[in-house]
Parts: sequence; C-alpha cells; structure tokens
Amino acid sequence: TIATVANMNDMIFIGKIDETEVGRIHVGMPITLSVGAIEEQKFDAKLEYIAPKGVEENGAILFEIKAAAHIPDTVLIRAGYSANAEIVLSKVENVISIPESTITFSKDSSFVYVLKDSIDNKQIFDKRPVKIGLSNGINVEVKSGLTKGERIRGNEISNTPVKKTNDKK
Repeated sequence: TIATVANMNDMIFIGKIDETEVGRIHVGMPITLSVGAIEEQKFDAKLEYIAPKGVEENGAILFEIKAAAHIPDTVLIRAGYSANAEIVLSKVENVISIPESTITFSKDSSFVYVLKDSIDNKQIFDKRPVKIGLSNGINVEVKSGLTKGERIRGNEISNTPVKKTNDKK
C-alpha cells in the first residue's frame, strides 16, 4: 500500500456498547461525540448501525455501533482519533428535581421530609410520600408529592466527630 485515502466529509464513529445498554438504543437516535484530541467541543451524530451479535471482551459482551458524525468545515478532524459517545436515553425538562440523597425508601415507596415549622431554632418535618421519575444518579425528578418552593430535609449534619473504635485485644 502506497497511500490510504479517506473522505473526511463522511466521518463515521465506530464504538462498542455493553450488552446491558444495547437494548435501550435504536437506529436513528441522536448521539453527542467528544473527540479526545479536540477539547471542549462536542459534535452531533446519528446512530446508523447496531451489530446483531455481540463479542466477548474482557468478560463482557460488547456490541459494535456506528454513527454518522456531523463535523463542521471549520474543525480539522483526522481519521483514527479516539472519541466517546453520549446517547441520551430519556430526557425531561422544566420539572421539579431534588437531590436523590434526600429521599427515604421504604419497601416500594419513596418519601421526603418537608419542613412544616421552625420554632425556637428547632425544625419540625412531615414525612410525605412522593412519586419520583428520571434520575441522573445525583438529582431525581419529582412527579408528584412536592410543589415548587417547599423545603425538604437533606442528610443530617453533625458537628460531633465519628469516634473510631479499636477492637484489637
């Protein structure tokens, strides 16, 4: 081979996705690409191919995916760059969200503690059931049970240091 020629106007992202996630994606989904060599810039792409059969790599089954990348003419991309893809599986906007750590789970129900009153520097809370939705691992959507502006209890903050016990004899 003397030379390899690539059409830089037709960029394809080729990646792999774990078997636990492959069932949640489909051809035509929008993808956001981050190219390692080009910092702080993201590119749009469209999922075009999902392999029908997975391949085992390091104990995990991975499926190949391909996406057509839309790279502006003002950006210089070279073939072979490494890139990561982000696929948005679900999205909600203009909803009430709270830190997931403020939720108490009991059996198959979820609750929050809503500030009822504050008397003499002591706060009184009511336990209230809430229906939750999408979570990003930090914040969670509240579908019902809270209204905007209500104050909820977070994790307990203590000024008392945790004492370590020494169990050696």
